[in-house]
Amino acid sequence: MEIKHFTNRALWSESTSKHDFPRLTGDIEVDVAIVGGGITGLSAAYNLVKSGKKVAVLEALQVGMGTTGSSTGNLYASIDEYLFTIGSKHSEEALKAVVASRLSAIDFIEQRIQEYNISCDFRRVPFYLFTTADTSAKSNQIEKEQQAAVKAGLNISKSPPENFPFSVDEIVNIPDQAQFNPLKYVSQLALALQGDNCQILENTKVLKVEEGEPCTVHTSHGTVRAKQVIMATHTPKGIYAVHTAMEPYREHAMAVKIKGELPAGGIYWHMQLTQHYSLRPYIDGSEQFLLVLGEAYKVGHENDTAQNFKKIEEYVRANFNVESIAYTWAAQHYKPADALPYIGNSPTEKNIFIATGFAADGLVYGTLSGMIISDLIMNKENPYAKMYSPTRFTPIASATKFVKENLDVGYQLVKDLLFYGDADEVKDIKIGQGKTIKLNNERLAVYRDEQGAVHLVSGICPHMGCAVHWNNGEKTWDCPCHGSRFGIDGEVLEGPAFTGLAKPKHSH
Repeated sequence: MEIKHFTNRALWSESTSKHDFPRLTGDIEVDVAIVGGGITGLSAAYNLVKSGKKVAVLEALQVGMGTTGSSTGNLYASIDEYLFTIGSKHSEEALKAVVASRLSAIDFIEQRIQEYNISCDFRRVPFYLFTTADTSAKSNQIEKEQQAAVKAGLNISKSPPENFPFSVDEIVNIPDQAQFNPLKYVSQLALALQGDNCQILENTKVLKVEEGEPCTVHTSHGTVRAKQVIMATHTPKGIYAVHTAMEPYREHAMAVKIKGELPAGGIYWHMQLTQHYSLRPYIDGSEQFLLVLGEAYKVGHENDTAQNFKKIEEYVRANFNVESIAYTWAAQHYKPADALPYIGNSPTEKNIFIATGFAADGLVYGTLSGMIISDLIMNKENPYAKMYSPTRFTPIASATKFVKENLDVGYQLVKDLLFYGDADEVKDIKIGQGKTIKLNNERLAVYRDEQGAVHLVSGICPHMGCAVHWNNGEKTWDCPCHGSRFGIDGEVLEGPAFTGLAKPKHSH
């Protein structure tokens, strides 16, 4: 069933004033080129500019309008896969270092807000991970998280505050975490950084990056030469070994208006039988919203992604008196093989740095990446660089997910090449449908829009040759192998692919 109110507009983009930055015109030379104008790229730019480096931030769209502007604005020491996972896969020292590093990133954000007087609704709030009677089968995991949090040095409580919006079975309550409007933060940070030593360039799509001395970054409007390049694009563009050690996931979010009072400020993770729902209140002037993020699904693996959106709607209506659904959108993340992100030097390239594998913890890990990578470029000691290095070797912690992900990629390639095509002919495709089809030995992705016009593009992802699958909730073509996503006319929306889906070779 078509979800009529799926708008694909994030709350932040409607409540944030836009600052227009120029696009690149011609060729320039800088010390460091940063690909991506989200929280990772701008955090790195801050430290590099402060140290006297000349920097260019290259953003394909507008500052913060990618992953940063699709997040929920929550900042916390815990992680998407839970702290006890770090304890089980790594050492107690690693667990303490993960928490300390994440807390240092939250402090960095707060310090920049104070330094530049950034108005972005930042506030310190508690973090709650909890089960209720219907999910009490998972209460033992809350107990494990309580123990891991204490080992990591966090002060916790095992009871909810008064007026908690759920009837709790087990809870870990961590004070002094934070939330904010992430798009307001990065927009104003970019504005503060822009100057002689920092060019913020929007609508400047990077087409290719060449390692060298200097490196060369080819864009849609000119070339940038730089001593170092930071891939601050959530997953590095191009082909990297790290892509084989991550699983791409997507999750739907909505902002609703509820009757009665919002829950008190806080980050609410309601443990479910598989993952968790994440909730938070947000007040924008006289407007009040409850943000709800659903359970993640693997990119390109769901036939009916609109159902994931419906599940959130059912969940929020079951727990709150919903007046209206104001905004709906989706966000993407990449789960690393050993529960730690990959931050630092690209293993095969001396002057290119990557930051990826943040799972759903990208605001904090993105900020931390900017701190670590800028230290590496300036040859400064960073206490966390080694633990997060993309060259680390963690075969035991990584093995299960690494094998699973690569078996899946191989399976997707073979399955789609042998059994390609959801439809036999273009005329079989109804209005609003996207289907794959084989015509004249060409594998095509076909969408028929609301006016009946047909949009044909190649059905093969240009990144590494996997077949794309239709995403009916967002009306996009998604690659199940490494998470690249494309619009109905083939333009690349996100993921490691540099270029969009090719136009058909034959006229059909």
